Amino acid sequence: GSSLSATPMHQILLLTSTIMTSSSVFAFLALSMLAQDVLSYSPHQKARATYGVDRRSAFRPFVAAAVAAAAASTCTPASSALAVGDEGNKPKEFTDVGTQAPAPDGESPFRTLDSGIKIKDFRPGSADLVAEKGTKVSLQLTGRLLNLNGVIFYDSKKNDDTGFGEGLPLTFVIGEGTAIPGLEQGVIGMKKGGIRRIIVPEALGYDTTKDRILEPVPFTADTQRALDSVIRNKRRDASLLFDVKLERLR
Repeated sequence: GSSLSATPMHQILLLTSTIMTSSSVFAFLALSMLAQDVLSYSPHQKARATYGVDRRSAFRPFVAAAVAAAAASTCTPASSALAVGDEGNKPKEFTDVGTQAPAPDGESPFRTLDSGIKIKDFRPGSADLVAEKGTKVSLQLTGRLLNLNGVIFYDSKKNDDTGFGEGLPLTFVIGEGTAIPGLEQGVIGMKKGGIRRIIVPEALGYDTTKDRILEPVPFTADTQRALDSVIRNKRRDASLLFDVKLERLR
């Protein structure tokens, strides 16, 4: 009779060792199933009368210890989780965007302007006219919050008053102060059809001390809340990333 009862117990100890070294969820489930079999296992009913031992009670401490060890090895303490916006929780393309040297896969590196703005051209554009101070530009763009893992707070394609799925571009005159300074300065030098990525430092982004918020202004309450959660929280880095296509200029 002892050889029959030793086999499940041996399997429990073997599975427990496997779980503690591999943290396998499947092994944990297998252990739980085996534990149920052991607790209901009684090949010789006369053992209780002969030895005065309830085999379920005898196995229960070993099973409980094995399950506890498995749970401890597969669980992560809540205190180790990173909150949204923490540096360690950001995708790599947002934590070190523009800082690679050299740029990966032969890509052109970011160029840092004297103001601290970083720009990277993906398409140079055509025509002779170049965006400069006083130029009226029309842009298709998306804006992302780097502190919130790149959450999009502005997408000009969503500005669709016509209902035909063609978003209206954001239009402003460079230097008039209707758009945030970092975006105005970041598009200088672009040509029609050009595509550029612009990283705007906090100091050249949204100024929450002003009565009027500058462009680009989010279209929905949800995206406005996301923007506010960053620019109105002094403990957060309010750097912004814009992907811009220059559609028209004059």
